[in-house]
Amino acid sequence: MEHSILIVEDDATLAGNIRTYLERKQYEARVCGSAEEALEALGEQRPDVLLTDHSLPGMSGLELVARVRAQEPRIKPIVMTGYGNVEDAVAAMKAGSYHYLTKPVVLAELRLLIDKALEAQRLEHALSFYQAREAREAGLEALIGESPAMHALKAKVRQLLEAERRMTDADLPVVLIEGETGTGKELVARALHFDGSRRHGPFVEVNCAAIPAHLLEAELFGHERGAFTDAKERRVGLVEAADGGTLFLDEIGEIELPLQAKLLKLLEDRSIRRLGAVRERRVDLRIVAATNCNLERMVQQGRFRRDLFFRLRIIELKVPPLRERGEDVIALAEHYLALHGRRYGKPELAFGAEARALLRRYSWPGNVRELRNMLEQSALLATGNLIGPAQLALCPELTEGGEARPLREPGAALAGEGVNLPEVERDLVLRTLDRTDWNVTKSARLLGLTRDMLRYRIEKLGLARPDRRH
Repeated sequence: MEHSILIVEDDATLAGNIRTYLERKQYEARVCGSAEEALEALGEQRPDVLLTDHSLPGMSGLELVARVRAQEPRIKPIVMTGYGNVEDAVAAMKAGSYHYLTKPVVLAELRLLIDKALEAQRLEHALSFYQAREAREAGLEALIGESPAMHALKAKVRQLLEAERRMTDADLPVVLIEGETGTGKELVARALHFDGSRRHGPFVEVNCAAIPAHLLEAELFGHERGAFTDAKERRVGLVEAADGGTLFLDEIGEIELPLQAKLLKLLEDRSIRRLGAVRERRVDLRIVAATNCNLERMVQQGRFRRDLFFRLRIIELKVPPLRERGEDVIALAEHYLALHGRRYGKPELAFGAEARALLRRYSWPGNVRELRNMLEQSALLATGNLIGPAQLALCPELTEGGEARPLREPGAALAGEGVNLPEVERDLVLRTLDRTDWNVTKSARLLGLTRDMLRYRIEKLGLARPDRRH
């Protein structure tokens, strides 16, 4: 018998019939004649479902439900009532009951309701498990590294969290996280959420570069039925989904100017209006944004709103690139090698001295994401326990004679006249595609992007594969 049901009913005949029926359906059932007896039974047994009559001698069924919910929130109470009026139903739900039944009880309906309660209990247990695991893996402890740059970053995050604990209101400041692609900006955002005061609320991540521009507004703010051609049903946006928690806007530099104005209103008023809606809705959330772009330069070029830029950078956090983190690369490499080794049943994997030296020399244009993905391949294809240089799938064009060099020298574009960011991006993407013979998957891995993100940039930059037949 998988599940246990505690029946609290002073009518011995009805209680016996319910018990017999449930036992035939492979439930473990126990009967108590009063609420007081049921509370004593809870000391010996932890039932999955409490089935109680509304009117009991002594303590009422609703009082019992309230006591049980306070003592064991996991238990799902169901109240049986002989009246079936709306007031009883409302009172039962307010007391914490999962549902209610009217007498005479239909046993088939009772079993269906018990099954629904058990399924809800299972989903809640799974959700709490994953939330707890995510919280364990997403705090400041997830930021691996002891380099001076990482110490400074973690110290600033701790200082921010400590200041937020002393705040007298819940309107937390906006945070802008800056850093190259693959440096771990999302981990910093998660640390702010799961170590902060909103840890029990949702963490909603939006990759602004991965959603087409014409769909991003509807994804963020939601829409009413009929707001546009394909809007067949009302839909809640991701901003509303983050109510009570944190909204993480990754790649915020990719948002187009018209939508930037609406995002500014959200930051200022904490209110939104669904597409096609008349009235505005208040939302209570914390906003964290991240970018790998130079937003200040984009403001000068007219590609990013000045007022939005200053509203976003109330708190600035800069995540250092891996090439500036010294021995952190070895600590991270050992962490990911152990992680992938356990996953592929190779827990004894370790780096040789030459592999460690190469890891230190390599410039890591894709930063931590490139390191993590590269080591998964190394672990998967390893035939022995020792990882050598040949088993590190670094880009050959970036390593000459065993010496690692960057894909391009910093500031190489227009070196004497300043750097033009769009031209640098175009040149970097084009050179990577040429080196991989336009293999989008391999190029995306080298750049620390997803395939969809790279395809988006190829279309945005107007790049086309050259015809090599001539």
